[in-house]
Amino acid sequence: MLVSLLFLFWGTFVIINSCTHAYYVMPDNLRKGDPTICFERDILPIFISNCTQSNCHNAVAHKGGYTLDNYSNIMKKGIVPGNIAASKIWESVAMNTWDVENMPIDAPGLNNTQLDLLRRWIQSGAIDSGSDCSNTICDTNLITYAAGIAPIVQTYCIGCHNSASAPGGSLIGYNNVQNAAVNGKLIGDISQQSGYHQMPPGITLSACQVTQVKKWVSAGALNN
Repeated sequence: MLVSLLFLFWGTFVIINSCTHAYYVMPDNLRKGDPTICFERDILPIFISNCTQSNCHNAVAHKGGYTLDNYSNIMKKGIVPGNIAASKIWESVAMNTWDVENMPIDAPGLNNTQLDLLRRWIQSGAIDSGSDCSNTICDTNLITYAAGIAPIVQTYCIGCHNSASAPGGSLIGYNNVQNAAVNGKLIGDISQQSGYHQMPPGITLSACQVTQVKKWVSAGALNN
């Protein structure tokens, strides 16, 4: 009797463990992308700002086997085109499942706008839009802090500069951004001038975005 039960248990175990289900991956011909989303402009900055800090998912640390510094590397692991539920990266930043480590570690989570962009990008095929759209939707005369400057800082800077102890200090809030603007560090970094750090690392802001910041600083770096 005992032997029979053991065989029954083993047979059930083998059947369960041999039953695998392949998750859905969107076919190449259906990956049309979301026309309102540009990978270079909207998606890559999310990864660079929130995921590639020191000892995280950059080319040096390669933590967890993830390098998230360009499209090719991002697509190697954790993104399943057309299927957010099977995308480990989406699980880690949005779903808070018990078996997946929440990201970013020791930093603010992605905001609702960033999560929505990432979700729609994956669902529409996770395509690389190329550089053609990277400089669109930019007005060099949009230089108020709230409408022009804060969105740039939020997109490209806050992931790394989220506390006073972060390298380079905090850029959360107007006062911190103004201080960086007044002492010349903000423009020096984003313009990639000699003697400054290239910021954001791995990305070059468009000429329009740099002009917006320069005009804002020239106008007094106001909280407007």
